[in-house]
Amino acid sequence: MNKSPILYRQIAMVAAVVLAGCSLAPTYERPAAPLAPQWPQPLPAAVAPAAPAAGDLHWNKFFLNPSLRELIRLALDNNRDLRIAVLNIEQARATWQVRRADQFPTLNLGATGIVQPKADGSGGTSSAYTAGLSITGWELDFFGRVASLKDAALAQFLATEQARLAVQAGLIAAVATTWLNLQTDEEFIALTKQTLITREDSLRLTRLRLDNGAASRLDVRQAESLTAGAQATLQQNLRQRAQDINALTLLVGQPLTDDLLKAASATARPQFADVPAGLPSDLLVQRPDIRQAEQQLIAANANIGAARAAFFPRISLTAAYGSASSGLTNLFQNGFLGGTLGAQALLPIFDAGRNEANLASSKAARDIAVAQYEKTIQTAFREVADALAGRATLAEQLAAQQAQVDAEADRFRLADLRYRNGVASYLEVLDAQRSLFILQATLAQVRLAYWQNQVTLYKVLGGGATPPPT
Repeated sequence: MNKSPILYRQIAMVAAVVLAGCSLAPTYERPAAPLAPQWPQPLPAAVAPAAPAAGDLHWNKFFLNPSLRELIRLALDNNRDLRIAVLNIEQARATWQVRRADQFPTLNLGATGIVQPKADGSGGTSSAYTAGLSITGWELDFFGRVASLKDAALAQFLATEQARLAVQAGLIAAVATTWLNLQTDEEFIALTKQTLITREDSLRLTRLRLDNGAASRLDVRQAESLTAGAQATLQQNLRQRAQDINALTLLVGQPLTDDLLKAASATARPQFADVPAGLPSDLLVQRPDIRQAEQQLIAANANIGAARAAFFPRISLTAAYGSASSGLTNLFQNGFLGGTLGAQALLPIFDAGRNEANLASSKAARDIAVAQYEKTIQTAFREVADALAGRATLAEQLAAQQAQVDAEADRFRLADLRYRNGVASYLEVLDAQRSLFILQATLAQVRLAYWQNQVTLYKVLGGGATPPPT
């Protein structure tokens, strides 16, 4: 009698039981977010409330400068950190696929042949050949151990996807920040060169006045000191520009063309779109690092289910169906067709506390993941609050700094005019010149902080992690 239909029905019944198996993992509940309902800083009225949230605004809609957008595009194509993050996704996906495959039986095709001497001492040989399909050691997941491991691997896979988005957002912000640094370097260099020219002219005039008895050697030495100081500052700024070019090259992942470097000049003002801050609770869905931390928490929660299932019997199934014959030529023609079905159940009786320790470890890992999730949310809240504080104050600070520079520039002009007409001493000119240079440098730093704060606010609100628009 052909036994294959009976065997197939038995396997189908077992599979139905397995698919109806339970899970011992705790029901996942998202922890309460340790967030205040509102930001500590008042939101400016200048940002249109209808503007898209940072997490929904693609980076090429936020960064409006063409050269900066080209640098970001090159970085997304060539940056090695981002490439590693993408490969981590592929590795996590493969691990999840392995865990998912554990839920299904592995079907093998096998053939054996045995030739051995006959036991009757006649000197002859006997042979036996088999060929067929087999399932070996398929675990019937009644208690959800395999399913929990699969769920944990899936959550880790989703976490690596969010990690890639976080790396992308950080890369975009780093490129923009370094580009702004390079712009400020160019501004410092131009400022220092202009100051050096002014001080060299002043030094020549002071030496001429010394030759005519209208100035002292002390005036000359003071002018020489200021000139040498400007020369030293110029070399420092040139070195800083070279280092920022190297940093930008590393971020972009390829050598920068002269056109891109020329575009990052002090005259190429950055242009950014405005984004609303929204509510603190929006961070839970806008920030990829928060979503990553939550997926890691889900994975830790699923691992508890696998640890709990280890206390229960582990049932595995072995099945085979094929043909057997004493002759190789008759194996697939006149061979005996048949199958076997066997099951094995193993219940842990004594393991020296291994299962209890694994369960305790998985619970502790879940608690750690909860704390990390909450810490990620708190860190995100602090980063946004800091950026909002910068947006609320840096614009006014920049305007006040510009007014101070304008006043100091006029004071230097008047002091130089008074000195050239013999009304004031050279010390008055030197003091005005030194103060003007310091204030101009401070203005450039405040302007840099103002632009970088806009980039930072866009990033910490979840910007830069959205896929390109279709």
